[in-house]
Amino acid sequence: MAELWIDPGPTARDLFDGPRGGLREPLRPQADTRYDIVKRDTRGFSITYRVRDEGGREWNVKIGPEAQTEVVTSRIAWGLGYHQLPSYFVERWIGVDHANGQQFGGGRFRPEDPALKSVGEWEWQKNPFVGTRPYHGLLALMMILNSTDLKNPNNEVFEVEGEAREGARRWYVVKDLGASLGATGRFDPPRGNIEAFEHEAFISGASNGRVTFGYKGRHQELLRAIGPDDVRWTCERLQKLTGRQWRDAFRAGGFTEEVTARFIARIRQKIDEGLRLQ
Repeated sequence: MAELWIDPGPTARDLFDGPRGGLREPLRPQADTRYDIVKRDTRGFSITYRVRDEGGREWNVKIGPEAQTEVVTSRIAWGLGYHQLPSYFVERWIGVDHANGQQFGGGRFRPEDPALKSVGEWEWQKNPFVGTRPYHGLLALMMILNSTDLKNPNNEVFEVEGEAREGARRWYVVKDLGASLGATGRFDPPRGNIEAFEHEAFISGASNGRVTFGYKGRHQELLRAIGPDDVRWTCERLQKLTGRQWRDAFRAGGFTEEVTARFIARIRQKIDEGLRLQ
């Protein structure tokens, strides 16, 4: 089970700096720093870049509306004990291509981590954890955060080189969490949209030991096995996050205090709703 989830223990995790992976210290990039562009990828909803900083470290950078949401959702998942990669939101950065600099807006920066070696994707439908509480709890968390894109290419398995980290030598990670904190749907619903997040229903019903959700996104068949105990398990753990942890997670994603307060209020409503399930 430690390859997917571990109990984070009694000490509150730092949800501003977030996970370090194999890194000794956080590597938070500074705004307005110059990076050499190595590669540009326009496939998918978000444009991504592979860039190199002055010290030679390479980063994966995602721009667009998922840049903020991916950092926040990753922080919350890690706060509950699910493995996540280091990532940071940078409000402005300069990409240099053939000596020409261009200023970009917000980007999600993920450092190359030599201690984590990708060995391929893992499937929601078939993995060692199907049927377990942490697996169902992870899906329940995706419902709470309106993570709308539950497709297998967003998941990745990493081998941890050297000493085990966070209790395991292999990590099963939901890596692409950007399609979240907005509405759910099949055709590019809004991300990071507080009005849409507040409007969409969480739980639409519960009967015969199963919970139905307001979720309208991809792969709804994954939710058929989720019961009230699974939702309560996740909500009990979310309830343990401190006010500071919640604020730090959204601050890490560059959200304003006003919008952060609204997101947290809606998430807490969902937690209360989940805890009332019988």
